[in-house]
Amino acid sequence: MAFPPPEIIRIATPRIACDGAGVIDAALGHPRVYLHVDDATGFVDCGYCDRRFVLEGSPADLRTGKAA
Repeated sequence: MAFPPPEIIRIATPRIACDGAGVIDAALGHPRVYLHVDDATGFVDCGYCDRRFVLEGSPADLRTGKAA
């Protein structure tokens, strides 16, 4: 059974760094990892905090109306 990601963040570039910071202090996050959005899906999930990064205008971007 797949669970939805806890947070979805829209991004403008296909490469992103995630350290778990944001709502929580960066010191309480996780090691910084660099992620690359998959061209076919239009998103990438962080393996540490499960945040989903969605590329604007991609098939996964619900705001563009392109999502299946």
